[in-house]
Amino acid sequence: MKYQLYREQRLNCSLEKAWNFFSSPKNLSTITPADMGFVVVSSNENEPIYEGMLIEYKVSPLLKIRLKWITKITHVDFEKSFTDFQEKGPYKLWNHFHEFVAVEGGVLMKDTVTYELPFGFLGTIAHGLFVCKKLESIFNYRYNVLEKMFNN
Repeated sequence: MKYQLYREQRLNCSLEKAWNFFSSPKNLSTITPADMGFVVVSSNENEPIYEGMLIEYKVSPLLKIRLKWITKITHVDFEKSFTDFQEKGPYKLWNHFHEFVAVEGGVLMKDTVTYELPFGFLGTIAHGLFVCKKLESIFNYRYNVLEKMFNN
């Protein structure tokens, strides 16, 4: 079963500043909870994103089990949007569309994540028991960190 997570947040900064922060893989660990053990291991973490870019991470989403996660940037529209798609990782499907809209005095950042878990009905049960809550928690953490970084 496919699920979708949608979030938006207003940031009090320029479009350029928002784009530079979110389009840099090295900043991902800053907005990810420490208990996820999220580390970018790609050597290209300091490069600006581009279509076709592969980014490799190590992450421990559950029970401190280390997993390799590789995403591919499948779409880039400079200072407007980009999409990262899981090539290898814990999900059967992970497609994360990031959108940035200039608004008066800042930027409206939108995230749409379409995802699916492996293991059929067991994945559906896991989603209801803990995966949905974990994703909500991760994006809540991200929201709070971004509030402190951009809106104080």
